[in-house]
Amino acid sequence: MARTTYQDLLDAGVHFGHLTRKWDPKMSQYIFMERNGIHIIDLNKTLTKVEEAAAAIKQIVKSGRKVLFVATKKQAKDIVADYAKTVNMPFITERWLGGMLTNFATVRKSIKKMSNIDKLTKDGTYANLSKKERLMIQRERIKLETLLGGISDLNRLPAALFLIDVKKEHIAVSEALKLNIPTFAMVDTNSDPSNIDFPIPANDDATKSIALITGVIIQAIVEGLEERKREKEDEAEKEAVAAKAKADAPELVTVERAPNEGGRRARKGSPEVIAAVVEASAETGTEPAVEE
Repeated sequence: MARTTYQDLLDAGVHFGHLTRKWDPKMSQYIFMERNGIHIIDLNKTLTKVEEAAAAIKQIVKSGRKVLFVATKKQAKDIVADYAKTVNMPFITERWLGGMLTNFATVRKSIKKMSNIDKLTKDGTYANLSKKERLMIQRERIKLETLLGGISDLNRLPAALFLIDVKKEHIAVSEALKLNIPTFAMVDTNSDPSNIDFPIPANDDATKSIALITGVIIQAIVEGLEERKREKEDEAEKEAVAAKAKADAPELVTVERAPNEGGRRARKGSPEVIAAVVEASAETGTEPAVEE
């Protein structure tokens, strides 16, 4: 089932590009026509690309990995933050700090510092500090929360990035490129799509367009999470059935020659096997040894 339609894209204004004089020639394959000095994006290609991106992101999430959402432009930050929170995915909506990915160890230290401040507040140490010290710590906590609050649960590098406006988020794109992290992005007519693994030609300035495309990606993530949950449940059920079958099955029996007796020894097992050992011993004239 399609996650969106041509009419939905049209209604959201996804087809409106930038002024023709601001275009990037590398976007020519996604431009349908020019009207009143503005490039019009080919929505058929948008529809195809958004479905490809959604399918790929679904598989990433299904494998249990995280997708980092990046949108620092004013009209996109609130939309992206709200969407990312619904599926518990990390997000950056304030400012991209240089080295956020390439120097991730240092970023993790800053996140740890934020959690340490929270511990001070809980264990009562914060209350024993002077008013000036409390104020300084409080300001630092607010600053860290603003910049890194969206990635506080990110313990390792994300498996992919979803960006709004690759021109504005060029530093994030460069870092992802260095680390071979797949990128998914809304790409307008003034941007270069060549460095993006899954470009989605779309209007990255209108809030309706941003909300629609981001919503499709979120829908794919939800599907991936649900499939992962079902697979885990099925696996747990199979393990439970296998464990029960193992518990109900009769123990394997091995028959070996008893030392210095010339007879045979039957280890604990099914009555049929023990009877067979007794019969074999009778033929040889030796006393069978059956272990209990």
